[in-house]
Amino acid sequence: MQLVVARIGRAHGIKGEVTVEVRTDEPELRLGPGAVLATEPATTGPLTIETGRVHSGRLLLRFEGVRDRTGAEALRNTLLIADVDPEELPEDPEEFYDHQLMDLDVVLADGTEIGRITEITHLPSQDLFIVERPDGTEVMIPFVEEIVSEIDLEEQRAVITPPPGLIDESEAVVVSSRDEEAAAAEAGSGSRERGSASDAVESGKDD
Repeated sequence: MQLVVARIGRAHGIKGEVTVEVRTDEPELRLGPGAVLATEPATTGPLTIETGRVHSGRLLLRFEGVRDRTGAEALRNTLLIADVDPEELPEDPEEFYDHQLMDLDVVLADGTEIGRITEITHLPSQDLFIVERPDGTEVMIPFVEEIVSEIDLEEQRAVITPPPGLIDESEAVVVSSRDEEAAAAEAGSGSRERGSASDAVESGKDD
């Protein structure tokens, strides 16, 4: 199974280093020197990590064959993809890979059905479950311990204890028909742009 583990950002300095947006809870394992990673777009890779270091709280990587700022800038926005055994689990039992969480049923503590996880969005501050409700609308559920009280992989469900207003019909944070809304906005601007939210992104609960 292929999982996105990072996205390349801006060039750093003049010797080929790049900043990376880490999308794995195991950067030492996935993004260490010697790691060979596939890429999106595929024509950019594969890339082999030569060196890595942390600078001002950001991970910097240099790849074999990339020696200057021009080469580093050419890699900007490239997704780095690792081959992972689908049976492999994170070392921390409280962490999960995205592919484990996709399609889980979302229920309240009393068993009331809320919907099904169809997407996981990774934000700088937290992760969000995009949950499709039985009527086709969607709600965003922050993936934090205060709200997601249990992940039961055997039962294929996520138990939530939402605060008032999060999923209430009258106050729900609804993201229904996102494509239609985006299309309307794009029609007004005359352009269409949608980020590649990879269907295989690796992350843990503590992001």
